[in-house]
Amino acid sequence: MSVANRTRGMDAVAESACSIERSVDIIGERWSFLILREALIYGVTRYSDFQSSLGISTNILVDRLNRIVAAGVLEKRMYQEAGSRPRASYHATPKGEALKLVLAAIQQWGDDFNPPKDGVTFNRRTVAEDRPVRVGFVDDNNEPRALDDVAFVRTALHPPR
Repeated sequence: MSVANRTRGMDAVAESACSIERSVDIIGERWSFLILREALIYGVTRYSDFQSSLGISTNILVDRLNRIVAAGVLEKRMYQEAGSRPRASYHATPKGEALKLVLAAIQQWGDDFNPPKDGVTFNRRTVAEDRPVRVGFVDDNNEPRALDDVAFVRTALHPPR
C-alpha cells in the first residue's frame, strides 16, 4: 500500500487529480510491473506460466492479477483443456497494450543509467525495418522533442498547492 493510501485512504487516491498517483496505485508495485512485462513483452497469458517465470507466491500473484484485471489493463478469459478443470488466462486490453510504452521507457532508463554488467538483454527495434527505437517526447506535429524542451504545465483543473 502506498504512503498516499495509508495517509489519505484508498478513495482519495482513486479521486486524486494527479494522473501519476492514480496510475501508480494500479501498476506501481514491483510484482505488477513484472507481471505486465511477462504479459506485454513475453506474451505470457497463463497463471501457471506467470507463477513459474516470476517465482511469485500464489497469494501475491492472485492479488496483483485481480488488481490489474479490475483496472481494465488485462482481461481474464476462462479456458478448459480436455480432461482438465477450467482455468484462467490473462490478455492485454487496449489499455494494457498502451503500457508497452511505459515499460519501454523504464527499460530504456534502466539500460541508460543502471545497465547490467554484461550489457543490455533486450533492444527495442522497429518491426518493418529492424531499426533501433528510443522512447521520447513527440509534439503534436510528430516532431521529436528533447527532455529540456518539455515542461509539465498545470491546467486550470490542477488543484492549488
